Amino acid sequence: MKKLGVIGGLGPMATAYFMQLVIDMTKADVDQEHIEMLIHSKPQIPDRTAYILDHTKESPLPHMIDVGNSLKAQGADMIAIPCVTAHYFQNELENAIAIPVIHTIEETAKYLKSEGVSRAGVMATDGTVTSRLFQTTLGRFGIEAIVPDAANQAKVMHIIYDNVKAGRPIDRAAVFEVRSFMERAGAEVILLGCTELSMIKRDLKISEGYLDVMEVLARASVMACGTLKQDYEHLL
Repeated sequence: MKKLGVIGGLGPMATAYFMQLVIDMTKADVDQEHIEMLIHSKPQIPDRTAYILDHTKESPLPHMIDVGNSLKAQGADMIAIPCVTAHYFQNELENAIAIPVIHTIEETAKYLKSEGVSRAGVMATDGTVTSRLFQTTLGRFGIEAIVPDAANQAKVMHIIYDNVKAGRPIDRAAVFEVRSFMERAGAEVILLGCTELSMIKRDLKISEGYLDVMEVLARASVMACGTLKQDYEHLL
């Protein structure tokens, strides 16, 4: 069984939920059959979106490399990052630490392709949307990424920063307004494309029509390091 290293704290709630998802998805009858996880939660890593939008801000990459190398030294065979925007630094991080980093967005694209989805709405941070992480990766798999207009993107950021990161209840009305916009634009499924947005499914108890990218990451992590429960072969 391979050891999974987790660069966490981006943010803390997402990291805690990711660990729960990995445990829930792992087929294990006793403690010893669960995946060994080495988790370094470092909330002090600079904000990823802030740097992507303004390169005069402090880069999170050196901090992520330090954590990644620490996990590698402890025996991690591969790395998972419960932060979608952090995948902006995927190639540089992977080259620096010289062990595989599970690519959450690529795994999401592969999964959507396997489910026959051709148009997906993307709820994500300004940094992820501006850097076209989903648009480019999904496009390589023949999937059109539909992103919100400016007004609805502001609602997404409100949910991420003013609700989840601030420890406040999720604005249910904003969630459904964004979903409605993207469905009118032709989205067949809505991607919760920021790990903070995973709390939408967890707290609002909604699932139909949504794909949580952190569930995709947890599923890929379990498949790489352990045994997946049959219940999680399909996420849609």
